[in-house]
Amino acid sequence: MYAIRVSRFGDPGVLEPIELPTPDPDAGELRVAVTAAGVGWLDALIRRGEGPDVFAVEPPYVPGGAVAGTVEAVGAGVDETWLGKAVITHAAGGYGGGYADTVIARPDDTFPIPEGLDPQHAVALFDDGSTALALLEKTPVVAGERILVAPGVGGLGSLLVQLARAAGATVIAAVRGAEKAAIARKLGAEPVDYATPDWTGEVLARTGGRRLDVVFDGVGGELGAASLALLENGGRFSGYGMSSGAETVIGDADRARLTIVDMAQLVGFWPETPRRVREVLRLAADGALTPVIGRTYPLAEASAAHSDIEARRYTGKSLLLP
Repeated sequence: MYAIRVSRFGDPGVLEPIELPTPDPDAGELRVAVTAAGVGWLDALIRRGEGPDVFAVEPPYVPGGAVAGTVEAVGAGVDETWLGKAVITHAAGGYGGGYADTVIARPDDTFPIPEGLDPQHAVALFDDGSTALALLEKTPVVAGERILVAPGVGGLGSLLVQLARAAGATVIAAVRGAEKAAIARKLGAEPVDYATPDWTGEVLARTGGRRLDVVFDGVGGELGAASLALLENGGRFSGYGMSSGAETVIGDADRARLTIVDMAQLVGFWPETPRRVREVLRLAADGALTPVIGRTYPLAEASAAHSDIEARRYTGKSLLLP
């Protein structure tokens, strides 16, 4: 099989194509021929050796998580009705294994793609969509509330924007550049370019000077810290990412006046993930939720995908196509 391997931590150049033996599924496993694989910030952080401890890996390893494809073989004890089904899944064994044209997966982490739903849309929704639902279950929003989503048109942020808008909230999307601002407007959000010096002032201008009810922070660092001051007393802060390379530092004063949910919430999401995956696929199949897919790359160009992600030359979800 064809795969991308990281032999040492480093820049995108460490992502190298390699031929590996095609594995056979063991008992209780499926083999999936991959048609699309998700690629994102987490992969880049892990490749640099800067990933969260919960995703600790040691080179050499094949990066990646979510994939879409077709079940082509099953191991002993697996229902043969899986054969030939279009599915989304993760490579078995924890983080890694997705940057390949073939993965071994487990049936309990494999979901049929609803009829009529584009497999690329399905894989773009798999992790980001289920996480967006989980974030909104942990920190609900209601009609009339003012919320900030940062970043606002990434793979996860664009879904948060759509779900919050569907709940009746007024959504401000933190973006960079005119192209991303235009996408935010199409999703029904008010864009604010957080590369400008007074972006927080722009947020308040959009709300008529009223502070926010909720912030969803996937950037961390200075942006996350600045967004805390935008929340009114009693507001809610939901930290779920650190694309800046650092988590948001939250002081005692803000913890006293706000409801804070930090990145530790992500671990607690996992037990309910299958329910949320099925729900997000249903919403997409019904036309109520559409992922933003920015760029697709041949699998061999995984290093280019990582370079674009780190330079923020992307919108929505990026995919690798074996």
